[in-house]
Amino acid sequence: MVADLDDNQIWNLKRGGHDYRKVYAAYKAAVEFKGKPTVILAKTVKGYGLGPHFEGRNATHQMKKLTMEDLKEFRDYLRIPISDARLEEDLYRPPYYHPGMDAPEIAYLLERRAVLGGSVPERRSNHAAIELPDAKTFDVAKRGTGKQQAATTMAFVRLLKDLLRDKKFGHRIVPIVPDESRTFGMDAFFPTAKIYNPKGQNYLSVDRDLVLAYKESPMGQLIHPGINEAGAVAAFTAAGTAYATHGEPLVPIYVFYSMFGFQRTGDAFWAAADQMTRGFIIGATAGRTTLTGEGLQHADGHSPILASTNPAVLTYDPPTATKSDTSSATASNACTARTPPTGT
Repeated sequence: MVADLDDNQIWNLKRGGHDYRKVYAAYKAAVEFKGKPTVILAKTVKGYGLGPHFEGRNATHQMKKLTMEDLKEFRDYLRIPISDARLEEDLYRPPYYHPGMDAPEIAYLLERRAVLGGSVPERRSNHAAIELPDAKTFDVAKRGTGKQQAATTMAFVRLLKDLLRDKKFGHRIVPIVPDESRTFGMDAFFPTAKIYNPKGQNYLSVDRDLVLAYKESPMGQLIHPGINEAGAVAAFTAAGTAYATHGEPLVPIYVFYSMFGFQRTGDAFWAAADQMTRGFIIGATAGRTTLTGEGLQHADGHSPILASTNPAVLTYDPPTATKSDTSSATASNACTARTPPTGT
């Protein structure tokens, strides 16, 4: 492969992640390939181009400034027309270099920036318009349960069931539950909404004789990743950013044991917020006394505090079914607004 290269060309060979031709070819192939996601693995060197004292060294993270020798090598490597005298005037304030507004590099950068919409980053989406559910859909929670006591989780699940039936809005809801569907009373969704599996159900479930048995389907609506909160948050992020990536607004509703939300996947929620994900994060069976039968590690009373530390999260702690209804209706409007809010 390199038999026809001279020594200078050999020394100038770059790793793939630093070879602009290879990077361009990789992105071109990714953009043109249809039907499946594409992963680009770029091999690079930490501190590339900063000279022998920085490049590829473990100490790079601790090094805060270039020496005069490093600065000169950096200048020579990039062929920046700044003299030694100008560099040596003030080591702490090296001069900036601008090739001029008529330089082809600057013209190209400005042209690409204009195509991207300007110099200030902005999330822009042109997604399909949607209709919110009718107000009467929330009546089931407003009426209350009379003399019968009901947990807020039960009230929420009942409301979610009615929302899924809404012909205008229900198909945009993506319920996500990591393993605990039966605990939440969401097994009633199995026969109707079904569990999503792109290959369908290829096994006999142990509960197949039950009325509310597992039902998997390529057309299923419920995401059931098993005991995998990290995967559940990944699905939540994918669905919650569909308005921007696919032009189709979806409303992910991620329901989990309250103790296993921000405590277990808080960093993933931060990443979701950074991507302007929109959806609902439901800490179900919350409280210090709700799941003591499963051990104190399930007893949660501090999730609202942790959630409130994320500035992109609108936090509710509904004490009653009617408050659960109000929270859901208010957040639905924010979640499906034409102008995306910055958060979850």
